[in-house]
Amino acid sequence: MELGIIGLPTSGKTTVFNALTRSNRPTAVASTGRLELVSGVVDVPDIRVDRLSAMFNPLKTTYAKVTYTDIAGLDQDLGKTGLTGELRNKIAPMDAFVHVVRAFENDRVPHVSGNVNAQRDLNRLEEEFLLADMIAVETQIERTKERLTKGARGDERHKLEQDLEIFEKLSTSLAEEQPLRDAGLTPEECARLSGFCFLTLKPVLVLVNTGDDTAQTGDLVQFDHCSTEVLALQGQLEMELSQLSAEEVEVFMVEFGIQELALDRVIQASYRLIGLQSFFTIGEDEVRAWNLSVGATAVEAADTIHTDLARGFIRAEVVSYDDLVATGSMAACRKAAQVHLEGKNYIVQDGDILHVRFSV
Repeated sequence: MELGIIGLPTSGKTTVFNALTRSNRPTAVASTGRLELVSGVVDVPDIRVDRLSAMFNPLKTTYAKVTYTDIAGLDQDLGKTGLTGELRNKIAPMDAFVHVVRAFENDRVPHVSGNVNAQRDLNRLEEEFLLADMIAVETQIERTKERLTKGARGDERHKLEQDLEIFEKLSTSLAEEQPLRDAGLTPEECARLSGFCFLTLKPVLVLVNTGDDTAQTGDLVQFDHCSTEVLALQGQLEMELSQLSAEEVEVFMVEFGIQELALDRVIQASYRLIGLQSFFTIGEDEVRAWNLSVGATAVEAADTIHTDLARGFIRAEVVSYDDLVATGSMAACRKAAQVHLEGKNYIVQDGDILHVRFSV
């Protein structure tokens, strides 16, 4: 799963990227406007993985992963012709966006618009995405109508009529300046639209970069939409902390009474927004957390581990994380009848520990 980090120049998005991925990319004051995408893979903090690893003392411990991509070049397009086709094609496949909005004053880093206004900057990029989706939707409406007039029949015609109905629903939402996240689409309609990669249909995590100020959003921005969340962080501080050792960070947190790093909240919020949960596999060789979509089945979880497990799936041996921790061992869980066998259609729950029985 991949989240694109977007934002206007000097918002601090590369600073946030460095903090999330422990990178050292240059944080230039002036953007070149050149389209550039740089990605980094990040562990999802999960105390459950730590606890399971302590219980089983495996040779290897693996956390769930998410990918963040720093997207440069938005500013050039916004200032001239809006989102170019090249840029839109690059960012459209992202599963979600992390929108970094500047809310700090710094004379050494002048704002591109002359003054700091977090709500204005947030709205500006959102409006560009709305416009890009409006153009894309109108194009699809025209193409669908053209195919209908050319005499499509039977199942093909029925499908085109359904598509047209959905596209017109999207057009109405966009005409009212509402992102497609707020269009009231059914899961079936969202599934039909998955291949179109509309920008305002994607989840958005808004990060208010407060610089050296206290990391509170207050009334800095309003962004009340479906599939969105707003968090604040001190981008520069978080980047500096990311470069320290775990021991140094722990000392810092104790000294200043910090219970949780903002970046941990950002990663966990990203995970939720994409609609992911974690299930676990355990053993002496490895304790591992796996990404899985909420609502996925046991056979889909097996396929996540290895395609052979899904192909030869027989049953899944399932125990919840809470039950395992409470009893202290798999043997105790079995004795308490807390381990159960499930078939292909079992809906995996967050925190389930799975052992797949298969034959190929």
